[in-house]
Amino acid sequence: MSPCYSLPFLFLLLLSNSSPSSAQNPSSYSFSDPPWRPSQNKNLISPNSVFAAGFLPLRNSKDLYTFSIWVHNISETTEVWSLNDDSPVTADASLDITAGGELRLVNSSGQNLWQPPAAATNSTKLQLNDNGNLVYGTWESFHHPTHTFLPNQTMNGTELVSKNGKFMFLDCQDLVFNSSKYWSSSDKFQKLGSDGKVALENGKTVLSADYGSDNLRLRRVTLDVDGNFRIYSLDPSVGKWEVVWRATQEICSIHGTCGPNAICMSDPTNDSVSCVCPPGFKRSPADPKACDRKIQLTNNTRFVRLDYVNYTSDSSRQRVINAQNFTICESKCLADPRCLGFGFKYDGTGYCVLQLDQLLFGYWSPGTDTAMFLRVDKSETDQTTFTGMTELMETTCPVRISLPIPPEESNTTTRNIVIICILFAAELITGVVFFWAFLKRYIKYRDMARTLGLEFLPAGGPKRFSYAELKAATNDFSNLIGRGGFGDVYKGELSDHRAVAVKCLKDVTGGDTEFWAEVNIIARMHHLNLVRLWGFCAEKGQRILVYEYVSNGSLDKYLFHARRDKPSNKSEADTSSEWEGEMDPVEINNPKPMLDWSIRYRIALGVARAIAYLHEECLEWVLHCDIKPENILLGDDFCPKISDFGLAKLKKKEDMVSMSRIRGTRGYMAPEWIKMDPITPKADVYSFGMVLLEIVSGVRNFEIQSSLMDSEDWYFPRWAFDKVFKESNVEDILDRQIKHCYDSRAHFDLVDRMVKTAMWCLQDRPEMRPSMGKVAKMLEGTVEITEPKKPTIFFLSDE
Repeated sequence: MSPCYSLPFLFLLLLSNSSPSSAQNPSSYSFSDPPWRPSQNKNLISPNSVFAAGFLPLRNSKDLYTFSIWVHNISETTEVWSLNDDSPVTADASLDITAGGELRLVNSSGQNLWQPPAAATNSTKLQLNDNGNLVYGTWESFHHPTHTFLPNQTMNGTELVSKNGKFMFLDCQDLVFNSSKYWSSSDKFQKLGSDGKVALENGKTVLSADYGSDNLRLRRVTLDVDGNFRIYSLDPSVGKWEVVWRATQEICSIHGTCGPNAICMSDPTNDSVSCVCPPGFKRSPADPKACDRKIQLTNNTRFVRLDYVNYTSDSSRQRVINAQNFTICESKCLADPRCLGFGFKYDGTGYCVLQLDQLLFGYWSPGTDTAMFLRVDKSETDQTTFTGMTELMETTCPVRISLPIPPEESNTTTRNIVIICILFAAELITGVVFFWAFLKRYIKYRDMARTLGLEFLPAGGPKRFSYAELKAATNDFSNLIGRGGFGDVYKGELSDHRAVAVKCLKDVTGGDTEFWAEVNIIARMHHLNLVRLWGFCAEKGQRILVYEYVSNGSLDKYLFHARRDKPSNKSEADTSSEWEGEMDPVEINNPKPMLDWSIRYRIALGVARAIAYLHEECLEWVLHCDIKPENILLGDDFCPKISDFGLAKLKKKEDMVSMSRIRGTRGYMAPEWIKMDPITPKADVYSFGMVLLEIVSGVRNFEIQSSLMDSEDWYFPRWAFDKVFKESNVEDILDRQIKHCYDSRAHFDLVDRMVKTAMWCLQDRPEMRPSMGKVAKMLEGTVEITEPKKPTIFFLSDE
């Protein structure tokens, strides 16, 4: 029995006791045996009972059969090879060996379907080997694969065709639909090993997600009917296949998923797709996955903007030009009657691509960096539903002014003089009263501004709202979206229809310092990755801050959304304000999507740049003092924004800070907080390092992972360091929820930089940590990162 599959399929051998007798399931077929017909229910079984070969009925038609090889004795019939997919036979077909030694599969019309011919002598036997290879003389099924490669099967440039015949894997390197290539490997596939490793022609390898976990599992590489190329691994404990590698993570990027003009939208939670029609189009009656134009184009057309949409037609239907600006790109499309739309990048590169003749292979993805402009007739009334953060808001308030008709001239001069004098006196008295009231109020607020430093707020800065305005905007503070140490956060809508997050501070009696500090600090800050303060309210004992509303919420809901339980212990020092505190029922029914490695890297880099801005690019440096996932908000395009400056300290750059009390959140505080040492910007560097490690691992730093240490000695950065630098197994610390998406070729450099940078940030001595400016450069890859020292904490010693 072959050592490749014997142990994990012991349970299959036990199940085989209930299978038909050996007479019905022989180990070979020869010339002396009678013709083999589909109705005999007879199969060839490999010696290790892992594979079976014979007539297999079609799923949608039990009266038609293909001669196939499949995995034996599992609940789901898994076909790995088929002879006659294009010409299934009926029950009166037969398989036999002629006196001349020719192996024949004859259908009802007498035609031999065994192509290419399998000829030997009449003493040759048809046998199924332990590795799933069907052999007859010099003919082998391994030399003629259909849609699957098995372990140790030499690929040798052969091609695969999906079961439905739509997709092809050509030259062991390219995935193709109708001669249109949609995926390509860096080099040719050579062989799938039994350990889950695929050897490439250039000496490199592709590793499956379960590589090395169980080398005795049965694996296969299959070109599926949806066009994706996947490696499957059979779990022997349940007899189910698991996907351990796939060629493309974005199903909608596979050509042919949807028909012409349609836009493919995918659901990553269950690998399902839907085909929707863009504005100006309707579902095609001929093809439910395609769309037809409602109004045919005339000489009078306009463009509809589709954010996050891309059409990847083949090169014959696209023309890429270099346009200096958007207007030139638009005019090029208008001048070409074949142009059905164009894509444009707002990055200054001048990239412009014209879509000609037909719109093919459209899909929606947040990772698309090209805005699509679809050409429709000017009479078309459909509006776009594909909008993103780039959409601008404009508010217009028309004012109509009319003058009264002047009265008829009076002949009484005295009356006119009296009226004029009375009006002048009334205006003078009113002006004096208003000026006195203004002067009194101005002096009051000037003194307050000087005391609190508000006179330095920038022009066009935060607006002062009245309490009544904010009460109306939040519908009497009814839509609670967050709860934290400083107060509650409500969602609202201003009169100009801007969505805002309104934070009502609590316990402000004698504590105005925190309120004015946050107003003063955030009003001075202008950075892409810092939350923007739009206004504040300070009246009737209320202290309220009005922020921009960041719709996607905080980072922790994406990293830890599979673990909803809150920590049981909360430090007295944890006074942070969380944007989203309680779990929203809407979020439970609609869980947050997974963040892939590229988005996680962009989030980490954006946060690092924002903290570096606070530390190094301001006239006075700012300590945030509470960097953690709850205070990192994500915009519509997953652009990170740091929030909650309530714990920040504003000092001159050459000074250090001495805090009267511990600030921050347990698990993210630097050791110097506990030791009561002077606080420097390196405290924020430590907190960022812990967040960076959580972004990679997807777990809280206080959740104990697999380790031999006792819980009281366990330290998250030290555990991660041992996994990466001692055991050289970086995959052990990767987020299990997207571990299957990890591709060592595409993601190793990103993850390696993130882990090494985190280790440098988590050094226990502040002087050993890099500045945030250098941390940002380490993540960008513009400076070399040396191997870090093992992180420790002051009460733990190195092993």
